[in-house]
Amino acid sequence: MQNLVKFLNENSSGFLATIDNGRPRVRPFRFMMEEGGRFYFCTNNTKEVFRQLKVNPSVEFSSSTAAAPLRWVRLSGQVRFTTDPAIKARVLQKDDLVRSLYKTAGNPVFEVFFIEHGAATIADFSGNAPEMVTF
Repeated sequence: MQNLVKFLNENSSGFLATIDNGRPRVRPFRFMMEEGGRFYFCTNNTKEVFRQLKVNPSVEFSSSTAAAPLRWVRLSGQVRFTTDPAIKARVLQKDDLVRSLYKTAGNPVFEVFFIEHGAATIADFSGNAPEMVTF
């Protein structure tokens, strides 16, 4: 788990895949933090991604290193939303862009979600077996 969290903290920008009417949808996203085995992200409840997550909470997030040797992570599981103001405040503190967009944890469009009960793979092109993590 420690390697996974370290990788995501160092490579927080990636892509989140959702399902929309049976078809995959992928968009840029940013990992915010890990706490208690939960991997946190945020969005706006007026966006299609929010609607998609409510209808089908199965997701996958992928991120990679920017330079060689290329390494990547795939994190998959089920999404749950939280209204906990303390968690929302911590997410706001993690990212300047998020803070500039939403300002406060009480912003009515600001949504925080986490992936739980999932699995992750850390892999590269070395030929070595990927590292598998369940949470």
